[in-house]
Amino acid sequence: MMDWKADLERFVENTTTFAKSLRVQSPMPHSVVELGRMPLVNWTKSEREEIGYRIANFKAHQQRFEREREDFAASEVKRMLTGHN
Repeated sequence: MMDWKADLERFVENTTTFAKSLRVQSPMPHSVVELGRMPLVNWTKSEREEIGYRIANFKAHQQRFEREREDFAASEVKRMLTGHN
């Protein structure tokens, strides 16, 4: 009856040692940095022009999302009305 308890204790000890060795050998990165996500600031323009440029890009991006949502919704309604999966 005592053998399974000793086996269990050895198994837990071996597993704990193995888990600790993994943490030491391959640490996970603390953060992920994506390069090139922010557009560079054009310092030759005035600040007002730069802000206007960024606002125009943002509006265009939002309008594209809105069109894509509307197209998807229209295609889903059409699919439901025709009865195709």
